[in-house]
Amino acid sequence: MTKRDYYDVLGVGKNASDDEIKKAYRKAAVKYHPDKEGGDETKFKEVSEAYEVLKDGSKRQRYDQFGHAGVGGNSGSGAAGNPFGGFNGQDIHFDFGNGGFGDIFNQFFGGAGGNRQGPRRGRDVEVTLQLSFEEAVFGVEEKIKLEMDDECSHCHGTTVEPGYEMVTCPTCKGAGQVNRVMNTIFGPIQQATTCETCGGRGKVPEKTCTVCRGKGVERRERSISLKVPAGIDDGATIRLREYGEATSNGQKGDLYVNIKVKAHKKFTREGDIILSEQHIGMIDAVLGTEIDIETVDGKVRMKIPAGTQSGTDFKLSNHGVPHMKSDRRGPHIVNMIVDTPIKISKHQRELLEEFRDGKKHGIF
Repeated sequence: MTKRDYYDVLGVGKNASDDEIKKAYRKAAVKYHPDKEGGDETKFKEVSEAYEVLKDGSKRQRYDQFGHAGVGGNSGSGAAGNPFGGFNGQDIHFDFGNGGFGDIFNQFFGGAGGNRQGPRRGRDVEVTLQLSFEEAVFGVEEKIKLEMDDECSHCHGTTVEPGYEMVTCPTCKGAGQVNRVMNTIFGPIQQATTCETCGGRGKVPEKTCTVCRGKGVERRERSISLKVPAGIDDGATIRLREYGEATSNGQKGDLYVNIKVKAHKKFTREGDIILSEQHIGMIDAVLGTEIDIETVDGKVRMKIPAGTQSGTDFKLSNHGVPHMKSDRRGPHIVNMIVDTPIKISKHQRELLEEFRDGKKHGIF
């Protein structure tokens, strides 16, 4: 099967910056992660493979010049010497949490992860936060309520009943791993695997926590304060490190907050620029006037010069979107639309005809 172009896989152009490639990969990885409900293993491996090449300057240069052949790939089922294909023979490791692909390969082929001791990291959590147009422009502090596995309030994640201690695991004698013999086509193979009794810690509770029953976590609602920065745009993702789910004696996962911004009735946005339309009458456009323009900062008085044409853009400096990395703000661009009257009185018609006739004779 022919491999897809790596840029198409990530949905970026060939001139994409490193940040654009990283952002596209993060979005796709979260979407297709196989541990997530509705995930897709095949697509996850595909975007991961593409990112491993395009994030590396030298690999990306070879790929741009020679295609998949330049990075050790081919159009078949995988690279030569790699019976699993998909990753061009590269030694790529992913942390999928409990029960992920890494566990499967390590169990059967003795990877480094098979001997890994100690608790695993908690799962990442993904949520969507919807903001109004103004909240995205000026920033806001929100309370996010989530139900997730959090540290046990009784044992504080240690899995031990308060007043008791951890003792040496009777199964692995404190080693954190045990040896087992596997019969294969090549004969018996001895393999060291993580101890199932202690989970690789080498110790077990003298008495298990009576609240979490040794899990180290309990399901409960958490309230998290999130400060959304001014100028954030629709589709952005905020990462809160170690605000995800907890695990016994281990590091918490991360919380990913996907930002969705509601459409505004009058304003649209292009980067740090706010755009709007303003209607004025034909006479005001001809003679000039002053009008109030609605902005995110409130009404602003604007002078309309005589002879303004429909479609003319007017710029209101520093009334647009704040820059996230500076104190500057973009402009607000107002597109002026001149309305032509549909119904006029007889006298108005006579005046307009007089104006038109005078123009024909060079009076105006």
